[in-house]
Amino acid sequence: MDTVDDAVAGAEEEWRAYGVSRQDRVVLAADLRLDLQAAAADGVTPEQILGADVRDLARRLADEAGVLRAQPEYGRVVRTAMAGLVLGGCAGFIVVTIGHPVMVAWFDLPFRPPLWLALLVFCGTIAAPAVGGAVIAVRTRLADLPGIRRTANALILLLPVSGAVITPVMWWFATAVGHNPDLIMLIVAVEVALATAALVGAILLARMWSLRDGGHRGTTVAA
Repeated sequence: MDTVDDAVAGAEEEWRAYGVSRQDRVVLAADLRLDLQAAAADGVTPEQILGADVRDLARRLADEAGVLRAQPEYGRVVRTAMAGLVLGGCAGFIVVTIGHPVMVAWFDLPFRPPLWLALLVFCGTIAAPAVGGAVIAVRTRLADLPGIRRTANALILLLPVSGAVITPVMWWFATAVGHNPDLIMLIVAVEVALATAALVGAILLARMWSLRDGGHRGTTVAA
């Protein structure tokens, strides 16, 4: 925070995370810049005015200005992340479908890989682009939302964890029900519902985590 630009940039970042709309951020930043430039002309540094806790001051300035803060937009985040997840997963499945016979033809392994390793490679090849698709979709399509970068970062961790947790549950359910052909549609429907619930839960948790700081949960109407 050595310069006016650094101080304003830090405040703008906090306003964005605090849920202040872009239009209000521009106004607040312009006012803050004028105040800091006037103080700098008198030999006062931004740090002397703002103090060590720029985040707290930025929030107080927003509250005093009476600006409205954005909603967390859970619905938009879930829809966007799920769309990216599905598209990325489809891309990964295509890679596996095309790449598997090619890999088998290129590499004649002297041993038969264990089933768990084959499943790990198969699932990982699909899961990696799926998670990447969700993160890219959220970062690019929802760049205007507060805390979206932290949401995307949390997805990188929580989506694989949710998949790792729900997979044994789905396996247990299929084993418990058995392979009755008459129940195949029910089994598929339940497993899809379980997977969807786990992934949506991970997305919601990521969004809540990114807005965990005090009043970032957006209790007012979006501007």
